[in-house]
Amino acid sequence: MRTKEFLSRLEHDEIVKAIREAELKTSGEIQVFIQRGKLLGDPLPAAHNRFRKLRMHKMPERNAVLIFVAPRAHKFAIVGDKAIHQKCGEELWQRLVERMREHFRNEKFSHALVEAIQEIGDALAAHFPKASKSPRDRPS
Repeated sequence: MRTKEFLSRLEHDEIVKAIREAELKTSGEIQVFIQRGKLLGDPLPAAHNRFRKLRMHKMPERNAVLIFVAPRAHKFAIVGDKAIHQKCGEELWQRLVERMREHFRNEKFSHALVEAIQEIGDALAAHFPKASKSPRDRPS
């Protein structure tokens, strides 16, 4: 599928909303990157490269997650930084990949991304909750 067609079929507002809601609960970061053009080979090295280019590995708690999609190649990958990977292990990533693959096969592209973002957000919130404000910062 051409990247332009893929992008036109996404519900951008729903995806952005899912990211915002997920990030409200955690100190972690979630990004979605759509690869334009061709991707040769395995998407995982390309996803790791994009992760570094986006400087996601610079998050203080090492808890960023990138969802990398290459529509023309019909491939995708999910990269989690060191700390989130240590907390959740390979099981989380495999479960996400299996669900996303099924949704992509059924051309439910936005649903695949939103559901993955929500589950990633829940995992991040469980292990890296957003710091609560001190009592003096709260309104009386």
